[in-house]
Amino acid sequence: MDASAINDLVAEYLASGITDEIDYEKFYRYSVITHSTSIEGSTMTQLENQQLFDHGIVASNRSIDEQNMNLDCKEAYDVALQWATTHKDYSVDLLCRLSARIMRRTGREYNTMGGTFDSSHGDLRLCNVNSGFGTPSYTSYLKVPTRLREFCLWLNEQRKGLLSMEPDRVYALAYSAHEKLVAIHPWVDGNGRISRLVMNMIEHEAGLPMTQILPSERVPYIQALIQSRDQENSNPFIAAMTAFHTLHLRQELDTFYKNQDKD
Repeated sequence: MDASAINDLVAEYLASGITDEIDYEKFYRYSVITHSTSIEGSTMTQLENQQLFDHGIVASNRSIDEQNMNLDCKEAYDVALQWATTHKDYSVDLLCRLSARIMRRTGREYNTMGGTFDSSHGDLRLCNVNSGFGTPSYTSYLKVPTRLREFCLWLNEQRKGLLSMEPDRVYALAYSAHEKLVAIHPWVDGNGRISRLVMNMIEHEAGLPMTQILPSERVPYIQALIQSRDQENSNPFIAAMTAFHTLHLRQELDTFYKNQDKD
């Protein structure tokens, strides 16, 4: 989809009245959280999360780990999206604090050759990691602090003028930030969730609908990340994410219009 098409679609979405529905922002955020954790293996539904988040009602057929993952993600989003409205610069300290939120209940301490660190505290990893047997390792843990500082400097520079950018430019920046942060892989766990969170923070700061990745899109989503990593170019991931997001927005609008006609 070209830039004018996605810009027109976002303008239609924001003008449609869909965002004026009661609790739209809350339910949309719950949907984003549910889909983000589902990419990591959670089977919690949005309704189950709503009951958990709003009423503390646990799902008897879901594991404690799944429920804790979703609670942590929800709390991280609450803090992060509020912070995004301040338009402050990103820093390594901020990202580590958000990582600590993401991993608060499910993180643990690691004892490695590089030293001891605790993922529940948002500590940067002190060991090397890869995405599976036979795959290349991510950035050496010795280089992670420098690479993460460079990422923050790059992102803060790119965010200048964010509020006056056209939607296509905002989304391209958000998707590029997601891809770059995953490629660094600063933490031993939770990198996907924190990278999607940063992507959504950029979108939220600009007042745009946040991007979701559905469970059915997990494989092409990961393949696009791998392709961008191998090519050292964010464009394949930007193209894939733009296609996902425009499809979701169109489907939401069509459903909204259909329900309006029924009323």
